[in-house]
Amino acid sequence: MPPARPRHRRPPITISESRGVRELYIGGEAIQSAMRLDDPYALALDYTRCMMAFLLFHPEPRRALMVGLGGGSLAKFLHRHFPHLRLRVRERDERVIAAARAFFHVPADDARFSVEHGDGCEALEPECCDLLVVDGFEDETTPAALVSQAFFDAAWLALEEPGVLVMNFMDDDRHLDRHLERLERAFGGAVLALPALADPNIVALALKGAPARIEWRELRERAKRLEARYRLPFARFVERLRRMNRSDARALVVTPSPGA
Repeated sequence: MPPARPRHRRPPITISESRGVRELYIGGEAIQSAMRLDDPYALALDYTRCMMAFLLFHPEPRRALMVGLGGGSLAKFLHRHFPHLRLRVRERDERVIAAARAFFHVPADDARFSVEHGDGCEALEPECCDLLVVDGFEDETTPAALVSQAFFDAAWLALEEPGVLVMNFMDDDRHLDRHLERLERAFGGAVLALPALADPNIVALALKGAPARIEWRELRERAKRLEARYRLPFARFVERLRRMNRSDARALVVTPSPGA
């Protein structure tokens, strides 16, 4: 009788609390999610706040698909602040779903919010959303399936126009340039990179149906309105967009001209 194959051991899930913050860890030392106990629906981690920069380009999402739940920080924020948004979350680890609901105040499913157990790649269908949020990690590594050309191509097809994909990367990912190149290939070059304000993360914004250029004056006006509404530092997001993207004194370049 052949020897039994060793089972793949899933990383342990750990929850800790310190100084009024509850944190989620999955198989390593990287914080997967955090929640302030005195304000469970706030975005406790800097990179999650930076992911909301998509509102500068797509301020009124209607249908959202989120790949990766974690502790549900972004899901809770979107559910609470966007009452007209229908949000569907796909998480492949049922233990994470259970932990998010038991310890991180993720609400029960209702008419405009649902959490599904399954592969996020299989959730992409043509024009199924106008906001696609991707935040899936194995400790500090993005799963290969979520950075493949096939996934990014499917993401473009999944978005209605106008629409936006917002995705979280670690800034020390040695394949980051390759990931962004694949994303640009799928979205015709309409990809922006936003360094997080404090965390070691890069937020990628891939736009479908956006103008080729947006004037800084217009972006700053949008940021002022959004900051007043959501109490997030959108003005700083605008200035950070200069760091890794094509621009001139007048405008941010969303889609570079051929040969640029």
